[in-house]
Amino acid sequence: MESTFLGINTVNFITSLLLATAVFLFMFTMGALMSWSERKQSAVLQDRIGANRAAIPLPGGKKLALWGFINNLADAIKTLVKEDFKPRAYDLLMYNLAIFFAFVPATITAAVVPFAGELRPAEFFQAWYLKWIPWLPEYFANHLPDFSFRVQVADLNVGLLYIFAISGLNIFGAILAGWSSNNKFSMMGGMRGASQMISYEISMGLSLLGLIFIYQQVDIWELVQAQRQLAWGWLPKWGIFLQPIAFFLFLFAAIAENKRIPFDLPEAESEIISGYFTEYSGFKMLLFMFAEFITIAFVAVIVTTLFFGGYSVPYLMADGFHWPWGGFTPLSHATVVILELLSFTLKVFFFCWLLQQMRWSLPRFRYDQLMNLGWKILLPLSILNLIVTIIVVALGGF
Repeated sequence: MESTFLGINTVNFITSLLLATAVFLFMFTMGALMSWSERKQSAVLQDRIGANRAAIPLPGGKKLALWGFINNLADAIKTLVKEDFKPRAYDLLMYNLAIFFAFVPATITAAVVPFAGELRPAEFFQAWYLKWIPWLPEYFANHLPDFSFRVQVADLNVGLLYIFAISGLNIFGAILAGWSSNNKFSMMGGMRGASQMISYEISMGLSLLGLIFIYQQVDIWELVQAQRQLAWGWLPKWGIFLQPIAFFLFLFAAIAENKRIPFDLPEAESEIISGYFTEYSGFKMLLFMFAEFITIAFVAVIVTTLFFGGYSVPYLMADGFHWPWGGFTPLSHATVVILELLSFTLKVFFFCWLLQQMRWSLPRFRYDQLMNLGWKILLPLSILNLIVTIIVVALGGF
């Protein structure tokens, strides 16, 4: 390999920085889209037009409304300039720290998720539709012909454990916000959030143990690679096919962890105003709400990664499509990477849509129903599913 004037360490640093920025922007953009679909999708479901009044005036008397997205932008600006009200009696450190625990885990947990396979820039930029950047193919071909990287910010061999550890911090935001606000409704919302997390975190973890027993991995990258294999020569070994019960258990538990309808007891407006963030206003309230929308996207990312093959496309390998009947369709490296990125993005968009659809289709549970579902239905089913999985794995069934 010829030397490069940037140095391989510098190139690795720049690559990691660009990947981290891209993942952050992706999650941030998904959060913004979820805040828009919160209104628009509900309007479509209820045969309404939805928010569409706010618009940017254009020459000729026309207006740019972007299907109601300008309404969300206007609301965000309005929230930012509102007074930052603080309750008279509160714990200053915990009151502000709660926002950190609510927002930061939602934005960094996707760091271990691969959004595509391995990318080789020297080959990637050779595609005819990417040659509008003329100096990149020449630079990598001359200086870094063998340089490659995974489209993944952090390649941790304990990626699944990292996700559980970081996402579990989210509940501290609700607990600290509820306690430090010195408000009985906020405190009740924090207590509901804590009990809800305990009730559903166990079922969520047990539902994924079946996947760990089957794939023998907690490395997210290796979990995706295992799902690219084929069963019986034609069926992708996606988690949904090997662990269908675990998929539904995990999905329900994840919605409950996100505190969304029908599991939104910690912030039930008709019962406890806004729950644990009742005493927050302005920018702080915006962060609490935006963190909830980002978490919707994160749940979709995790469901896609663990149960639907992540970025993988059935029968697509590094050099093209290898069809189960023996045919082969060669593709360029750039086309393969772009197909993987599109596959991952479309799957995430589908599950975001599904989660929003559930939010506007189901009524809120009573608190006793919430607890009964967690302890008397999901937990026994997750234990039973795990026992059956262990027996099948021990008998060589997978």
